Formats: sequence, structure tokens, C-alpha cells
Amino acid sequence: MEKALIAFAATLAIGLPALATGYAQAKIGSAAAGTVAEKPETAGTMIILEAIPETMVILGFVVAVMVLVKLG
Repeated sequence: MEKALIAFAATLAIGLPALATGYAQAKIGSAAAGTVAEKPETAGTMIILEAIPETMVILGFVVAVMVLVKLG
């Protein structure tokens, strides 16, 4: 039972940030599209702003790996 809970914790560590990142990127992407349509020179900044939420998933992946190492 303990191994199942640890595996579930690893799943949550990557799953919840992935859902939050998807929601954030959807909002940022639509705003960025409107901004770039009006001011094309902001394209570089918008790409960076679109990539920032992805760090949550990367950190969640690191936590999941750390949890799974404890499992093994």
C-alpha cells in the first residue's frame, strides 16, 4: 500500500502542475496573439512569457523523480 501511495504522490507532483500550466499557457497564448497582432515587435517577449509557466512542469517532474527514487 505504501508503494501505491508513493506512486500516486509522484503522479500528482507532475499532473497538477501540468494542468495548471496548460490553463496558464492558454490564457497567455491568447493574450500574446492579440498583442503581437497589434505590436509585432513584442513577439520575442511573448514567446518568453509563454515559456515561463512550463518551469512548473519541469519542477514537478524533478519532484516526481525524487519521490520515485525513494520508492525504489
